[in-house]
Amino acid sequence: MKEAELELAAKLAIRSRCELRPLHSTAGYAELRENFAIGLPVKGRDSLEVIRNLVEAATPGLSGSTDPGFLAWVIGGSSPTGVAADWLASAWGQNAGMFLTAPAAAVAEEVAGEWLVDLMQLPHGSSVGFSTGATMAAFSCLASARLGVLARKGVDLEECGLAGAPPVAIYIAEDAHVSNYSVLRYLGFGNRQIRRIPSLEQGTFDLAALEAAMAEDGDAPRIVIAQAGHIMSGAFDDFTEIARLCREHDTWLHVDGAFGLWCRASPRLRHLAKGVDLADSWSVDGHKWLQVPYDSGFAIVKDRTVHRAAMRMTAGYIEREAANEPDPSDYVPELSRRARGFAAWAMLQHLGRRGLAEMIERHCRAAHSIAAALAKVDGIEMRNDVVLNQIALGFEPLPGMDAPEAVANRLNATGRYFLRTANWRGEKVLRISVISDRVDEQLGARLAHDLASVWRELRASLSETNETRFRFARHMADTPLS
Repeated sequence: MKEAELELAAKLAIRSRCELRPLHSTAGYAELRENFAIGLPVKGRDSLEVIRNLVEAATPGLSGSTDPGFLAWVIGGSSPTGVAADWLASAWGQNAGMFLTAPAAAVAEEVAGEWLVDLMQLPHGSSVGFSTGATMAAFSCLASARLGVLARKGVDLEECGLAGAPPVAIYIAEDAHVSNYSVLRYLGFGNRQIRRIPSLEQGTFDLAALEAAMAEDGDAPRIVIAQAGHIMSGAFDDFTEIARLCREHDTWLHVDGAFGLWCRASPRLRHLAKGVDLADSWSVDGHKWLQVPYDSGFAIVKDRTVHRAAMRMTAGYIEREAANEPDPSDYVPELSRRARGFAAWAMLQHLGRRGLAEMIERHCRAAHSIAAALAKVDGIEMRNDVVLNQIALGFEPLPGMDAPEAVANRLNATGRYFLRTANWRGEKVLRISVISDRVDEQLGARLAHDLASVWRELRASLSETNETRFRFARHMADTPLS
């Protein structure tokens, strides 16, 4: 019976990936609620029936996030190789918190972590924690930062807690990703500790403002949060200069590299993140450019001892048989969790150094080609310098129309794209994120052509409407009153 359940699930999952699936869900909240809220049975149901029921209930509410036309957010395509490895992780049922409970899972994470540090050219020996995503990776890194900067001031955080510690000054660009602000709140930092430094046009630090703010804080323990790949523009901070300021003020430098840090794996693009290796910690997603399934993030910390001290759990029933046995829970705040290292290990092996670099470069070429084509279209303006894979498009105002929303809706209605608008720097823009593993320059050319065509049609229709109104008004003016 167990084989039948797994075979059915595999069959239906494969069909879901291989058959054409709508990019947009076809059911709203009410219908999905009706599908799932069928009542909890008193007696258990046949498992095969339940699996079929689950697929029927969920399918109308699934978006095509693995499709190359899914361009709304920086998500990634969940490569079949990673999915297959993740299936095995679920089937093996390993609790990857400790080496004793899951030796293979622990070693897979250790080795894959070493490969990641090497690929991104970060300091040798940095520790890597496998988290649910970049948010919890940032949590682990910034918890390490909090412990580290307070220890430099002679504060034993474990003994005294934050109540007995001097206030930590946090420096973050106003335009930084919202998850960083959330993580700071989780860690007990309030608005009084957070210095929101003005952002430049592309969302990165105003370095003069950062330097001035750091100079004002005297001898306070400090943490700077910089960005490798701004969520809207794809821009990078000047890590070399920020690292200099951090050394001068004995400051921990953390880098939010959720997707941008992957450029370090490309010989052609790693210059964008020059100096990022001078930081103390880095958070990055695996489900983005590594194309592994959810959930996957990496917390990388240069000082392994501090990282471990910030995260490690100890209890009488948690023991080690050998000092060199890695415990994954030493580097993330979870003792019971899935074995995330298998999918990462498989994808790194599948892509290899060259394959990973070529994919990242292909996506960035596609983004550049889209931007170059649209920059020639009257009424469309780039709101960012396209340096990586992100495009933010502005449109000339059209009377009585939300132009970015209208363009997105028209393109979404074709069924070929999944696009969304965003508000950035006081303006609504159409944001394009090129990161699915199956995106190529051909898709980029098609998107640019379709987007330009939709925009021209909208302008033309508005012009025709205005001309009709003008003619009617002129006719009325020329018609004598009876």
